[in-house]
Amino acid sequence: MFIFALAVVFKLLSIQFIQGDKYRELAEERTIKNVVIPANRGNVYSVNGNLLATSVPKYDIRIDAVTSKAKVFEENLKPLADSLSKFSGKPSSYYQKEIRKARANRNRYYLLARDIGYSDYIRIRNFPLLNLGAYKGGLIVEQTTKREHPMGGVAERTIGYERFDENGNVTRPGIDGAYGVKYLRGTDGLRLKQKIGNGQWKPIADYNQVEPKDGYDLYTTISVNIQDIAHNALLQQLEYYEAEHGCVVVMEVATGEIRAISNLGRTKNGSYYEKLNYAVGESHEPGSTFKVMALMAAMEDKLVDTSTVVDTKQGVKTFYGRKIRDSKHGGYGKISAARALEVSSNIGLATIIDEAYSKNPEKFLNRLKSWNLDKPLGLPILGEGKPVIYEPGHSIWSKNALPSMSYGYNLKLTPLQTLTFYNAIANNGVMVKPTFIKEVRELNKQIETFDKTVINNKICSDKTIKEMQEMLKNVVVRGTGKSLYTPYFSMAGKTGTAQTEYWMDDWDENKRYVSSFAGYFPAENPKYSCIVIIHKPSIEKGYYGADVSGPVFKRIAQKIFTDTPIIDEVETLEVKHVAVEKEFDSYYKTAQTYKTIMPNVVGLPLMDALALLENMGLKVKFQGVGIVKSQSLDKGLKIKKNQTVVIEAS
Repeated sequence: MFIFALAVVFKLLSIQFIQGDKYRELAEERTIKNVVIPANRGNVYSVNGNLLATSVPKYDIRIDAVTSKAKVFEENLKPLADSLSKFSGKPSSYYQKEIRKARANRNRYYLLARDIGYSDYIRIRNFPLLNLGAYKGGLIVEQTTKREHPMGGVAERTIGYERFDENGNVTRPGIDGAYGVKYLRGTDGLRLKQKIGNGQWKPIADYNQVEPKDGYDLYTTISVNIQDIAHNALLQQLEYYEAEHGCVVVMEVATGEIRAISNLGRTKNGSYYEKLNYAVGESHEPGSTFKVMALMAAMEDKLVDTSTVVDTKQGVKTFYGRKIRDSKHGGYGKISAARALEVSSNIGLATIIDEAYSKNPEKFLNRLKSWNLDKPLGLPILGEGKPVIYEPGHSIWSKNALPSMSYGYNLKLTPLQTLTFYNAIANNGVMVKPTFIKEVRELNKQIETFDKTVINNKICSDKTIKEMQEMLKNVVVRGTGKSLYTPYFSMAGKTGTAQTEYWMDDWDENKRYVSSFAGYFPAENPKYSCIVIIHKPSIEKGYYGADVSGPVFKRIAQKIFTDTPIIDEVETLEVKHVAVEKEFDSYYKTAQTYKTIMPNVVGLPLMDALALLENMGLKVKFQGVGIVKSQSLDKGLKIKKNQTVVIEAS
């Protein structure tokens, strides 16, 4: 027994002094660890400084019910319970009972409040007992951050986010994803925590070992006003035509800066939200909007000019055993090349391109490649779609490939790539890369700026550009887009209607189309270019580009034109748009009539309703965007200053 006792003493001394450091490190690793504190991601702003995405701090407040001395605990328990009762609405007795129970059970991690904002956090940490801090009062504060978009679902896919799933896989769409790692993420901090059993860890102190450093702020090119206009114009048309999905992009001509980008997809219940970034990621057959590229190629290669006469027959012509048809019954007969584009004649463009390039199709393809139409734009946003231009030797290539390409089949482009080309026409031949970011800032300090990137200094001769500009203007004045014409401001562009999924067996019974319109405005000295693409509209209601997508383009151009004057001419101030005047008169009459009673704001644009109600002294909370569809206070109700009203828009 004596020898056994000596062995035990020897082992204890060995563990304590010889192997002590090793076991102390193991114990510390198992009971104390440094926990990462994620840094706040930088904010994302519009070009005008409006907040588009921000990281909002959220707090969980817990209490170590064991750490405070008995006297201190008893003196502060009831005042603490009273304060918590006022905060949450639960009875004071409930908190007294639960906190006593936590102390009896030696609960060192009892939850008092979860996911609260900063102001509530400051309020709670000043409650009795908790105001004594971590050691005397048992206060435990855990901070997390949540990404929020003040504009809701508007442009959500383009603004983007960084999200990790339970397996550590990351999803990074949009601007937030593209620039998150380099600028927005920041540097994480560290905090020391101690294991307290049941797999729970509590902070050892109420300060951080290493303070997190917030990320930089990004200032985008997005204009909140134009984005709101584009989003609602697209949404209204998608809902009316019950389309599957659609997108719209508005770009500043001179710089390539994206002022608005909206992507809306249809859910099973018929509503729309930003499912995917179609404008950036979806390659598809462009249809008749590609006729502009095809005709420009022939014009620049001097194989045709605007006055060249082309015979479109009686609306049907056979090319290599396959019939091509025009939308007009009976056809257009013999017309000029310029007129063929204006009326969007499939036969006219197919004839021009086939006669010009059938013996040397590589010449046509090389012209397209010189415009970078075979390459992605190289956007920083992940998931950019790849253009496809087939060549001789490919399995899909045949003698009919060129005629088909002339009116937008047998190739694929993304909406943003098509818009970039139209923007170059508006920019007198200078092709600029679409950009989403203006600058990176740290508070008021400028970290980096992003200037425009020129892809091609001159896509073609001045003669070709001027002639194409005139033709695109005439498309709206007297061509397929004449329903969009207005004498109050000028537009130029091209309609597009393409069959989609025509290779599927059920196409004859269930026809599907892609309707589009690409162009710019004003037609003289263009300020903005725009593309609208709507997939699979209800053919019972319509499917032609001029009917489905064209009105969205017009609505955007009209609203931007009236809200943001873009032609510095005195006479434009005299131009009155009937719809805008009527809307303003209605708003003014309401503002003058209702001073102390609640008006009816249903049917007003959300921005007008906000201005009207806030000027009356009301506090306004709102949901959605667009037109107001409901209000929480009834019309005619007597209102008080600082009273809260909730309005919902759609």
